[in-house]
Amino acid sequence: MSRLKPFFIMEEIWKDIEGYENLYQISNFGRVKSLSRKIKPYAGGFYYSKEKIMQGSDNGKGYIVVSLFKKGKRKDFKIHQLVAIAFLNHIPCGMSAVIDHIDENKKNNRADNLQIISNRDNCIKYRLTQKKTSKYTGVHWDKKRNKWVAQIIINGKRKNLGRFINEKDASNAYQEKLNLFLNK
Repeated sequence: MSRLKPFFIMEEIWKDIEGYENLYQISNFGRVKSLSRKIKPYAGGFYYSKEKIMQGSDNGKGYIVVSLFKKGKRKDFKIHQLVAIAFLNHIPCGMSAVIDHIDENKKNNRADNLQIISNRDNCIKYRLTQKKTSKYTGVHWDKKRNKWVAQIIINGKRKNLGRFINEKDASNAYQEKLNLFLNK
């Protein structure tokens, strides 16, 4: 007898976007809505804006971005970051903790598809999903120069460690730099 997995229908939950309370909300499904409100345009007078679901746009790197306005000023936000702040208690902190799309689909911004991980883990995960030219972390083949390249990312900054004839030498350079960083 086969067992069926339970099927859950997740309810869409809306929360105010931090800093844009009573103006915009984000849902656990990764949707953004503009709340109904009275707006004063530059020319004077008022008009009423109805509540509406906003359409984001691709930022050119695969992430969906939405523009929010407050006091006449526009600011762009990646939707996955808004979801993580509202539903995963993410506190933006540079590169020490980053938001990862579990299914690798940058357009799937549902809260259940996002996780907070270290930048190093995110880099490792990225490398595991990419077409590899080397069996070693931090090493890839440079077709133009016909050499192995060693690189490492530390505190969000990529550092070139050199080009090598031997793949193992490139890996040794990476491991040496990593050990120096970890033993600080």
